[in-house]
Amino acid sequence: MKKWYIILMAMITVLTLSACKDARDKVLEEGKVDKAEATDSKKEEFSSVYPLTGLGTNEEVDHRAISVMVNNHPKARPQSGLHKADIVYEVLAEGELTRFLAIFQSEMPEVVGPVRSARDYYIELSRGYHALFVAHGFSPEAREILYGGTIDHLNGMDYDGILFNRADFRKAPHNSYITYENIQKGMEKIGADESDDLDMLAFLTSKSAKAIEGAPANEIQISYPGGETVGFTYSAKKKTYARSSNNEPTIDRETETPITVSNVFIVEAAHRVIDDAGRREINLTSGGDAILIQNGVAQNISWKNENGRIVPDGGAFVPGKTWINIVPSGTTDSVKMQ
Repeated sequence: MKKWYIILMAMITVLTLSACKDARDKVLEEGKVDKAEATDSKKEEFSSVYPLTGLGTNEEVDHRAISVMVNNHPKARPQSGLHKADIVYEVLAEGELTRFLAIFQSEMPEVVGPVRSARDYYIELSRGYHALFVAHGFSPEAREILYGGTIDHLNGMDYDGILFNRADFRKAPHNSYITYENIQKGMEKIGADESDDLDMLAFLTSKSAKAIEGAPANEIQISYPGGETVGFTYSAKKKTYARSSNNEPTIDRETETPITVSNVFIVEAAHRVIDDAGRREINLTSGGDAILIQNGVAQNISWKNENGRIVPDGGAFVPGKTWINIVPSGTTDSVKMQ
């Protein structure tokens, strides 16, 4: 009898321990889920969202956007500060060369440049973000707008050697730089507002971003007429595109940081040469064909001008930085993707 009692108690003990283990494993498994949910929840618990990137932050977001004309001549590369820009517009200036309008709001680099001269359509793009406009030089049309009293601006023609500094490692006109500290000094000098309640761009939710469908777009090549090839290479791990010019990676001069973005937006607009210097008139108001590239896929859509901003018509960006290539009509047909 005693023998059977001992066996029975042993069996009960084994069953009890097994049940406890199962219960403990269940709790641990549930704990993993709860922890993951808590982590996701924690990631979303930000006090604010940057209006031009859609990324959460606990920092103040009411500082004013700063737009800077950045030189893209081969002799001006690599540039400084582009890796900090929320949005970059790449548009043809004269001849076969593009220039960049870099718009900074969520973060600012210590130095930006080389700074180059303004054109009227870059100024109009800057207006859409109520940005302080920074350039060194101007076309006749741009000068009329800048000194018409309707836009806050800092220009190297007024402040060369004061706010704008000439680098000794490059020759003019590819050597004008401005620091963020001097931009702040300039804003104070001209009495420009340093804060702004900037309207938010439209961004996809994480769920909608994962559901994007389109043609594969891991390698993109954009050929400007008679000019160079702009490339973007996708990193599935980082979900970003690294830019290049003629297969040469675009990097920051000071940090050698690759220039990467989450959105590549290629938009067609009518271009017309208006003078012997090769200056252009570009239609940025009527909308047209576009290719929106995100998360490794491309969608053929349309673009529109919404309060001065070039945005997807009926679509949205994924949160992150954006590069907008404005190309002549018919160019999107020659964009290569794989």
